[in-house]
Amino acid sequence: MLIATAGLPGAGKSSIAEGLGRQLGAPVVSVDPIEAAMWRAGVARSQPTGLAAYVVAEAVADGVLALGQTVIVDAVNAVEEARAQWRSLASRRGVPVVFIEVVCSDPAVHCRRLEGRSREIDGFYEPTWEVVERRQEEFAPWVDDRLVLDSVIDLSQNIATALGFLTAGS
Repeated sequence: MLIATAGLPGAGKSSIAEGLGRQLGAPVVSVDPIEAAMWRAGVARSQPTGLAAYVVAEAVADGVLALGQTVIVDAVNAVEEARAQWRSLASRRGVPVVFIEVVCSDPAVHCRRLEGRSREIDGFYEPTWEVVERRQEEFAPWVDDRLVLDSVIDLSQNIATALGFLTAGS
């Protein structure tokens, strides 16, 4: 199965993806470290490295699916083109795709998380609250069925909810 997380930066996607990865024994392919690696390799930030990181993540996820394993993609997936990319990959591999959108219903908590987070991704600049607010305006409406998790709820409870959703859907 292909599990694709979605949500604004700092909403809690990576925590959900990592927790699910541990529980399922599934690799997590995260777009942000891929993009940061491109910058460290000398690709200019003025280049479309965000798009390129999604393409690289797709190639890595494709390789995992080819082995018959579940893979979790950790990415914002704000636009329909990104979501269509994961649907297409799942279709090509003949596996289900499950979207999990992670939101943070408390803007003050979300802002504090952004201000205090350091994921230690070499060369990656964490977005500001202003950037996140702009991204929220660009977030495309959903056409897919998805599980929505609110990260103000305890992480272990959200992981349990996601596992239940994944089990019910398979």
